[in-house]
Amino acid sequence: MSEKPTCAAVDCKNEAHLQCPTCLKLGKNEGSFFCSQDCFKKSWGSHKAVHGNTKSPYDPFKTFKYTGPLRAVYPLSPRRVVPEGIAKPDYAETGISKSEYMARGTDIKVLTPEEIEGVRKACKITHEVLETAAKAIRVGITTDEIDRIVHEATIERGAYPSPLNYSYFPKSCCTSLNEVICHGIPDQRPLQDGDILNIDISCFYNGFHGDSNATYFVGNVDEAGKKLVEVTRECLEKAIAAVKPGMRYRDFGKIIEDHATKFGFSVVRAFVGHGIHHLFHCAPNVPHYANNKAIGVCKPGHIFTIEPMICEGVHQEVVWPDGWTATTRDGKRSAQFEHTLLVTETGVEILT
Repeated sequence: MSEKPTCAAVDCKNEAHLQCPTCLKLGKNEGSFFCSQDCFKKSWGSHKAVHGNTKSPYDPFKTFKYTGPLRAVYPLSPRRVVPEGIAKPDYAETGISKSEYMARGTDIKVLTPEEIEGVRKACKITHEVLETAAKAIRVGITTDEIDRIVHEATIERGAYPSPLNYSYFPKSCCTSLNEVICHGIPDQRPLQDGDILNIDISCFYNGFHGDSNATYFVGNVDEAGKKLVEVTRECLEKAIAAVKPGMRYRDFGKIIEDHATKFGFSVVRAFVGHGIHHLFHCAPNVPHYANNKAIGVCKPGHIFTIEPMICEGVHQEVVWPDGWTATTRDGKRSAQFEHTLLVTETGVEILT
């Protein structure tokens, strides 16, 4: 006779007579038996992890008119946990940043040396996490798995992943593929040969945020895709080279647009660079297109991002029903690069 199974509940070694019905369907035997309904109910929180993801991948927006070939691939994984000892921004639980709301309309903050050092530390972590994420890129990995790697790398460094629950964003980073301009939600879609992938990392450490992103090749990318990414990187580099005290925030856009249009590309207008320090997003606004109306002049102690989004076709966007994922209106590809920058007495320091 085969040996009778024992109860899988913690601290219970009674003979088991019941089997989890889900495990039975999945053909899982180990750890699936319980002595009573009470033990089964008490163990459910931990036991259900044994089942893994039992839902087949699906498109949650089947009636939505996508602009390109990319589709959302659900189910999303559960919200990832941040340990208690890590300092969290004010929106971590509520999803709403009251401090950002209260700061609307205020002047561009000149940071003290101590505050600058705080942002510098957050930016160093942000850079490290972005590099860790980039090393994980390969054909077949899902963007959700990249999000897991980002989350773990962030909390290992004692930081909070700034996107997590910011205005209810469900993940720890943004992953924007091909025609996605920005704010792509990591999901179950595996990376494919020829994709271009932007990973946007932001980390909150001891009261300060850092923010950076880059676009990467997945496998063998065509020459047109490589050119788009190359020109986008150059747009950021040329704008950074112009940062110095006295430079108007409205003037970076002309530098970026002049370079992008020279190669037949367009510049996204709906999303802009921003101030960053204690707050994730604040003054100044830094548009990436020419003839904008941005207010303010660079001064030593200002910290902000420049993050141009450059498109193969039109610059206009369409947002998916998830409320976040912004794609090009014509379904053509978009690329982006971003750094957090400090205005110094003589020019600029790239913090990320």
